[in-house]
Amino acid sequence: MARDRKRGRKRVCSFCVDKIDYIDYKDVNRLRKYMSERGKIIPRRISGNCARHQRQLTRAIKRARMVALLPFTAE
Repeated sequence: MARDRKRGRKRVCSFCVDKIDYIDYKDVNRLRKYMSERGKIIPRRISGNCARHQRQLTRAIKRARMVALLPFTAE
Protein backbone atom coordinates (compact mmCIF):
# COMPACT_ATOMS: atom_id res chain seq x y z
CA MET A 1 0.00 0.00 0.00
CA ALA A 2 1.68 3.18 -1.17
CA ARG A 3 1.27 6.29 0.88
CA ASP A 4 0.26 9.52 -0.71
CA ARG A 5 2.76 12.06 0.46
CA LYS A 6 2.02 15.71 0.10
CA ARG A 7 4.98 17.33 -1.51
CA GLY A 8 4.75 21.08 -1.42
CA ARG A 9 6.81 23.63 -3.23
CA LYS A 10 10.26 24.22 -1.83
CA ARG A 11 10.16 27.42 0.16
CA VAL A 12 12.89 29.96 -0.32
CA CYS A 13 14.73 31.68 2.49
CA SER A 14 13.11 35.08 3.02
CA PHE A 15 16.34 36.45 4.48
CA CYS A 16 18.27 35.51 1.31
CA VAL A 17 15.58 37.06 -0.88
CA ASP A 18 15.70 40.32 1.11
CA LYS A 19 19.53 40.12 1.14
CA ILE A 20 19.70 40.41 4.93
CA ASP A 21 23.17 39.65 6.30
CA TYR A 22 22.55 39.98 10.02
CA ILE A 23 19.35 39.09 11.88
CA ASP A 24 18.91 41.57 14.71
CA TYR A 25 17.57 40.26 18.02
CA LYS A 26 15.78 43.59 18.61
CA ASP A 27 13.59 43.13 15.51
CA VAL A 28 10.86 41.38 17.50
CA ASN A 29 8.16 41.55 14.79
CA ARG A 30 10.32 39.63 12.32
CA LEU A 31 11.37 37.08 14.95
CA ARG A 32 7.77 36.36 15.98
CA LYS A 33 7.00 35.12 12.44
CA TYR A 34 9.38 32.22 13.05
CA MET A 35 7.89 31.20 16.41
CA SER A 36 4.84 29.04 17.04
CA GLU A 37 1.92 30.26 19.11
CA ARG A 38 3.39 28.24 22.00
CA GLY A 39 6.67 30.17 21.79
CA LYS A 40 8.76 27.45 20.11
CA ILE A 41 11.11 28.12 17.22
CA ILE A 42 9.71 26.84 13.91
CA PRO A 43 12.07 24.31 12.27
CA ARG A 44 13.89 24.95 9.03
CA ARG A 45 11.95 22.38 7.00
CA ILE A 46 8.72 24.26 7.73
CA SER A 47 9.97 27.87 7.64
CA GLY A 48 12.06 27.34 4.49
CA ASN A 49 15.13 29.16 5.78
CA CYS A 50 18.62 28.23 4.66
CA ALA A 51 20.91 26.67 7.27
CA ARG A 52 22.95 29.83 7.78
CA HIS A 53 19.97 32.05 8.43
CA GLN A 54 18.22 29.44 10.59
CA ARG A 55 21.27 29.39 12.88
CA GLN A 56 21.30 33.20 13.04
CA LEU A 57 17.55 33.25 13.65
CA THR A 58 17.80 30.75 16.50
CA ARG A 59 20.60 32.74 18.10
CA ALA A 60 18.62 36.00 17.74
CA ILE A 61 15.46 34.49 19.26
CA LYS A 62 17.42 33.11 22.21
CA ARG A 63 19.10 36.49 22.77
CA ALA A 64 15.74 38.27 22.60
CA ARG A 65 14.38 35.84 25.20
CA MET A 66 17.32 36.52 27.53
CA VAL A 67 16.75 40.29 27.47
CA ALA A 68 12.98 39.78 27.87
CA LEU A 69 11.94 41.02 24.43
CA LEU A 70 10.30 37.65 23.67
CA PRO A 71 8.65 35.19 26.05
CA PHE A 72 10.13 31.75 26.68
CA THR A 73 6.62 30.24 26.59
CA ALA A 74 3.16 31.36 25.58
CA GLU A 75 1.04 33.36 27.98
